[in-house]
Amino acid sequence: MKVLLIRPPRMKQAVTLGEFMFSEPIGLEILAAVLKNEHDIRILDLMIDDPGSLPHIIKKWHPEVVGFTTLCVDVPAALKLARQVKEIRPAIVTIVGGTQTYLAPEAFFKPEIDHIFQYTTRANIGQLFTLLASGTAVPIIDGIRSKQLEFAFSGNKGYNEYIVPDRQSTQVYRQHYNYFGYQPAAIMQTSLGCSKGCHFCLRWRIEGGHEVDIDLNEVIQQIKDIQEPTIMIYDNDFLNNGPRLEKFCTLLEAENISKNFICYGSVHGLLTNTKAVTQFAHNGLRAVLVGYESFKDSELADYHKKSSVDDNLEASKLLKDIKVDCWASFIFHPDWDQADFRLFRQYMRTLKPEICTFSPLTPFPNLPIYHEYKDRLLVDKEDYHFWTFGQMIIRPGKMSVRSYLFQMLLSSLYINYVNNNLGYLVNKFSLGTMFRIVMGSTKLAFFMLKMIIWGEHFYPAKRLKH
Repeated sequence: MKVLLIRPPRMKQAVTLGEFMFSEPIGLEILAAVLKNEHDIRILDLMIDDPGSLPHIIKKWHPEVVGFTTLCVDVPAALKLARQVKEIRPAIVTIVGGTQTYLAPEAFFKPEIDHIFQYTTRANIGQLFTLLASGTAVPIIDGIRSKQLEFAFSGNKGYNEYIVPDRQSTQVYRQHYNYFGYQPAAIMQTSLGCSKGCHFCLRWRIEGGHEVDIDLNEVIQQIKDIQEPTIMIYDNDFLNNGPRLEKFCTLLEAENISKNFICYGSVHGLLTNTKAVTQFAHNGLRAVLVGYESFKDSELADYHKKSSVDDNLEASKLLKDIKVDCWASFIFHPDWDQADFRLFRQYMRTLKPEICTFSPLTPFPNLPIYHEYKDRLLVDKEDYHFWTFGQMIIRPGKMSVRSYLFQMLLSSLYINYVNNNLGYLVNKFSLGTMFRIVMGSTKLAFFMLKMIIWGEHFYPAKRLKH
């Protein structure tokens, strides 16, 4: 069968972290890896290509299956494209997967969608496509909801399986993929799941509540096959296992591998495995994305973080001592007042990360935290373009909406134009990359200014009543 796999274009009104990073569609590459030996696979990245090219491709290439990967913000675009596909050729089978389908598959209980991957494994991918190729009716399959079965589910709540992606399937696009200032850059995973169990996090709920490590020899082979000079390792906490990290470094040295590495790392992992992290710094570690989250111990405890504010400062000092860049991330709590925002900015002067990003607390639908804040939401689940990590969607507890948004803007301007090390950015990255980062920050600032001007009227009217 001919299978067309699509990443939808991002909605123009959605402001996301994509303003600063633009990574390869790893989910589509995983599907391509499973299907390529039996089917003719093509990936269409509509965050790069013109969305208007889809009808031409459908009419010229004649795919029998069209699949979409989605985040919450992608729902309207994916459904619009699926309707377009069905209008051109109704017999085409449409499939959707991604983070959104795991958290809230009901968003795709629509006539234009035939099958929904709530999670993916080699078994359920292979079973579905074998049935589609043979024209056989599709029964209930673990992890898949099918329209002809009224989107029934097996009840087996599984997790996504680790599958090595086929990066050749995106070869035409790879020069565009980046991570902050590093371009071109690849992403990869070496472990599924996370035992930290942070209250706000959705990834460990998707992948499992404990680490499942991939054999390091397989990891090294992937790294050798990756063409890009920079690799972002997007494990929940790549630095959590000291002995494994030391073995990883030993294998890098044995294979004489020279790459720039970026990874997610917890404060707990940094402080527990200082020796291994230092060794990694000598083997290409360039930056660590550290989820500091808050400058308050009480909030860290509420988030189920296994670190304190003092630990945060110690971890920051460690990274500076071993000359690894600290890319800090924080959550703006909806119950902050003006003094909290001021203290946050003061804390940034103490922490001094090379780069800092923030996001308002985002209770994605169907997570426990969503139900905690449901009565304070300014938007509905179906207001998809609001559901990103960059927009305030919880009604502030101690300030007006406009005042809270103003403090967010003030903090954003401070972070991006004062606290972030501009000399570091100039020396580290190209002028083109600097321009992209500055333009992304400026777009975010203007978007927030628009929100301030409109205040509560910016949000859907049906959610504005107290």
